[in-house]
Amino acid sequence: MIRKPADTPPPADDTPQDPQRRRLLGGLVLGGAALGLGACQPGANPQEGTAEAHPVSSEALDGLLRRHIQHVVVLYAENRSFNNLFSGFPSLQQPLDAVPPERYRQRDRNGERFTTLPPIWQGLVPHKQVVNHRSYKIGEDEITGLPNAPFALRTPAGEPLPHGVVTRDLVHAFYRNQLQINDGRNDGFVAWGDSGALVMGHYADSAVNLRLWRLAEQYTLCDNFFMGAFGGSFLNHQYLVAAQPPFYPHADRSPAKFGIATTLSGNATDVQLRLADDSPASAMQGKARFATPTTLTPDFHAVNTMGPPYAPGFSQDPHNPALADADNPSTCPPQTHLHIGDLLSAKGIDWAWYGGAWQAALDGHGDGVAGKFPEQPNFQPHHQPLNYFVSLAPGTAARRQHLRDGGLGETASSNHFLADVAAGKLPPVTFYKPQGDLNMHAGYSDVEAGDRHLASVVHALQSSPQWPQMLVLITVDENGGWWDHVAPPKGDRWGPGTRVPAIVISPFAKRGHVDHTIYDTGSIARFITRRFGLPRLPGLKLREESMIAAGGPPPGDLTAALQFDAS
Repeated sequence: MIRKPADTPPPADDTPQDPQRRRLLGGLVLGGAALGLGACQPGANPQEGTAEAHPVSSEALDGLLRRHIQHVVVLYAENRSFNNLFSGFPSLQQPLDAVPPERYRQRDRNGERFTTLPPIWQGLVPHKQVVNHRSYKIGEDEITGLPNAPFALRTPAGEPLPHGVVTRDLVHAFYRNQLQINDGRNDGFVAWGDSGALVMGHYADSAVNLRLWRLAEQYTLCDNFFMGAFGGSFLNHQYLVAAQPPFYPHADRSPAKFGIATTLSGNATDVQLRLADDSPASAMQGKARFATPTTLTPDFHAVNTMGPPYAPGFSQDPHNPALADADNPSTCPPQTHLHIGDLLSAKGIDWAWYGGAWQAALDGHGDGVAGKFPEQPNFQPHHQPLNYFVSLAPGTAARRQHLRDGGLGETASSNHFLADVAAGKLPPVTFYKPQGDLNMHAGYSDVEAGDRHLASVVHALQSSPQWPQMLVLITVDENGGWWDHVAPPKGDRWGPGTRVPAIVISPFAKRGHVDHTIYDTGSIARFITRRFGLPRLPGLKLREESMIAAGGPPPGDLTAALQFDAS
């Protein structure tokens, strides 16, 4: 039986508080009534809004955004599905504890239902760790025979697994994610994952221990926010900034040619891949193995992890330390298509991507390898999506202006992003990527460290002189391989993928609200585009047209989460 966590307790003493309590907690007040925004929000749930709510015109809303929102801050963490952290949150549109068994029971690769889930391959906690003065190491044979159902992450003794324990990582990749989603049934996560039962796990005590839960209670939690692209961190970071994957010209004649995926049909858009001859027939015996790597699609789009063409990357050019080695098959060529920074710069609007441990990696002090356990801090080159673009190449003025060091650690004295927050020096559009040990990525980070860091960042932003005209969005790049039961809406070739958590925090965010609007990662660029009057990225247009053609609404632009005091 799936149980909800206990009722949410009052906020703890370290809960981030909003110093601007003078704002109304109801709606936008005009003429004595609440003036709601949901009715003019693309993709808004038709049940949102009430009889006393009066829609504003699109032009009026644009004026309110220009007047009230001067700073947009995106806090971009890692690798958690919505269920993994927020499964028991109240007022969800599709709560986990209401899902019937036929919708959560997983199928093996032959289409048959599992009787029990396979073991957690390699173990839940492969490496010995000490958390709160207790030692944790949970091997493969210590948790077995789990029912074919979602389950709360626990120790073999039945105690809740602390959020501070680093679990093993889970595969999260472009083709596998589509096989796991299985046309919206979400019943292929175990079969096409690499971690056995672990994909079905979630934290059942988040209501008690998660600071992000407290922030969601205070502001707006989006419960239909989907990762923009199928698969992993590399592609979703690219989708965040450009709404499309990188392209590798003439990949079949390049060092990366052996990374081109082999589909069963030979069709570039097919997601059914040829399995290796020695691939286990059943997920009860182990993970699936494919005949070829799947870095590139057959028509040469980079969909799984490749390194940037510039340092810091996965390799180094032997003749120029500012460049990656172009002969290395893991190196992506420089990209020339538009990204959101290009559009902002063309409009004369300043922006920045603050990367945690960016300067340390440039100086050669970061380990530069994602998933390296347990060295900290680590910088992941594929988590810096703007380092792939010619317009921000080494030596350019744009690179020096816009790609900024997020520093190290959690204080303003060591974290350059937090120092600029405190000084009120953030540009109008800011992206912040925490360093590896603070980003919540399974395998080398833990939920508690990332949760604590993000809450401290929000507290700093609330104390900033820029806070009164700020919108903050906390989300993650992708699901990290963790299961979710809500079917992603039908879109285009690239996504949307699995549902992920997202919290809108602002003096103008609806309070204590769950927003059921359909969003995806591209909704961040949609909001920036709307607020600053930018041209629309081609990928955003493709996604919207594809979702409408599939019979659904286009993704929203986050304005349904907002309300304004008309005074």
